[in-house]
Amino acid sequence: QVQLVESGGGLVQPGGSLRLSCAASGTILSLYVMGWYRQGPEKQRELVATITSAGSTNYTESVKGRFAISRLNAKNTVYLQMNSLKPEDTAVYLCYAKNIFTRMDYWGKGTLVTVSS
Repeated sequence: QVQLVESGGGLVQPGGSLRLSCAASGTILSLYVMGWYRQGPEKQRELVATITSAGSTNYTESVKGRFAISRLNAKNTVYLQMNSLKPEDTAVYLCYAKNIFTRMDYWGKGTLVTVSS
């Protein structure tokens, strides 16, 4: 069974940085498109970034130039480097995986990022 466990969230001041990690178990990460979603207070869940097994990335407009998604298949881990954080980045960040063959989706439970002075 595929399990995704996020870590790295916390409280950070505006302008600061955090790196989120998503560790996958029960599968081979290279078989999945990976991504990060977020859900802020009273907001709908939104896609933040995705990365294919070949390393192609895609970002939502509001984080371009500030966030970077990466993956290390050998460690079954995906990362989200977040720089120049803003209060509006405050959200629960959820790791996401889509199997490229079965198209099944898997989700982590999320890690809270709070950007506040």
